[in-house]
Amino acid sequence: MMLGHTPMQMPATAVQTFNPAIVLPEQSPTSYTATPHLGSLQGYRNPFSPAMDPNAMALATATIPQNQPPVISLAERCFEAFYHFFHAGHPFVLPKEYFLRLLKEGSTPNLNVVLAAMRYIGSLYLNAGPARATYLDEALRLCYLPNTPKDGFLIQALLLIIVGLDGSCEQSRARELLADCERFAIEIDLNKREFATIHGRGNPVLEESWRRTWWDLYVCDGMIAGVHRVTNFLLFDIVADVGLPCEEHQYLLGRIPPPVYMEDFDDQLFSGEDREFSSFTYRIAAARNLGRFMRTPNMMFPNEETVARVEALLTNWKIHLPESKRDDLTKNCQLDEMMFQAHFITHACTIMLHQPLSQLDSSPVQAVTSCAPHRPVATGDNFNAHTRHTITAACEISKMVTQAVPLINHTHFFTCVVTLSSIVHLSKWALYYIEDEEDLRQQIRLNIGALNKISKVWKAANTAWGQVRGVAQEIYREKKAAQISPAFWVGFTQEQMISSINADEGIMSEFNILAQVTQPPQQ
Repeated sequence: MMLGHTPMQMPATAVQTFNPAIVLPEQSPTSYTATPHLGSLQGYRNPFSPAMDPNAMALATATIPQNQPPVISLAERCFEAFYHFFHAGHPFVLPKEYFLRLLKEGSTPNLNVVLAAMRYIGSLYLNAGPARATYLDEALRLCYLPNTPKDGFLIQALLLIIVGLDGSCEQSRARELLADCERFAIEIDLNKREFATIHGRGNPVLEESWRRTWWDLYVCDGMIAGVHRVTNFLLFDIVADVGLPCEEHQYLLGRIPPPVYMEDFDDQLFSGEDREFSSFTYRIAAARNLGRFMRTPNMMFPNEETVARVEALLTNWKIHLPESKRDDLTKNCQLDEMMFQAHFITHACTIMLHQPLSQLDSSPVQAVTSCAPHRPVATGDNFNAHTRHTITAACEISKMVTQAVPLINHTHFFTCVVTLSSIVHLSKWALYYIEDEEDLRQQIRLNIGALNKISKVWKAANTAWGQVRGVAQEIYREKKAAQISPAFWVGFTQEQMISSINADEGIMSEFNILAQVTQPPQQ
């Protein structure tokens, strides 16, 4: 049967309704074991009750309703966890009901390769034990079998594995797979407009999945290059005329509108057409601005003219956002993960652009290298406009932590953006005295709490948390040592002195409290 594209009800499958309570990282593996059969339970006899005839006991036992739920396998739980926790952050795989329908038809061999990668990703959110490594090995084995065809499904499987490895502190291995994935994608013409039509089987949902696969690969390539500063965003230079993705609810419901294209997005200001594009499109545009920044000469230490040009790109992106896209919420007040990512890409780009000229000395935080190598920034006597841009962007990132959604539901790339924000906050805290120390304390508190939460799933966040905490401890020790000297407080009022000491103590207490309750992430 051909995969249908009209909205439909979820078919009956072996996969049961997902209960997030059984897969949260804090949950014990025993919490989702099957209920034991009555026959395996030890009977307890009341010594004051009359003896029951054995036949009557058997009859009574047989009449007890057997309503225990069916046992759900680990592979099925991993599949469900993938859609519950991960899919919204990288929504290129088919929606669950369509994926299951196509899988049931059995006419797409490479769909099993995607399924293996999905199980690996889902296992990151479970206490999967040694099965996690097994799922990863199986996914990689299927991807690189000699008879595995190079098609869009292979690109999807590789991209999932790349994201998982990058968040698990295996960046070198992820980069190797990224190079293969990009090469395969270009070889099969995934970057061409007609790919979706040729390989979409006449199904709008599958065609949309192919468009999303190219653009998510594009965005991930940009984020990996931006946060790690090792690769150079190869796909930014590849000519692509792929249609732009639709809104998330349209994709999930199978109501796919005719695609629009990047030239429509770029021409909207001059055509006079007041059109709102999808959140995914604004995410792509944010990644494209990051690519433009990365192509500027002397990116590490740009001159004022270069900074002004890139800042104009970032500002234009923000001021031309429709009213509905200015925050990270949908019209139903649900988190819009695509806009969430678009905003944090823009904030991170702002920091990378302005920090080298900010006069905000980065030497105290040079040990924070979990995401990218340290960038030296010379200090100055007075803060300048670049400092203001840098600090404002760092505060905006910290504010994003407060969204009323579990932090592990965000893409793991948010880890490095929070780390970048933390570098700015700690550089500011290392100064002798700042006027808004209480506000700064709250910003640092938000960031360390976020890294702590994300570390329950992503090992990279645990590494970042350890480095940020270590730097904070060193800054605290140096400030305490300097405060012993009376000369340190010359020019300060007693109120300022007390406020500064209390803020330092408060920041360190947050680190120490979290250190006591932090558990290592599941491996």
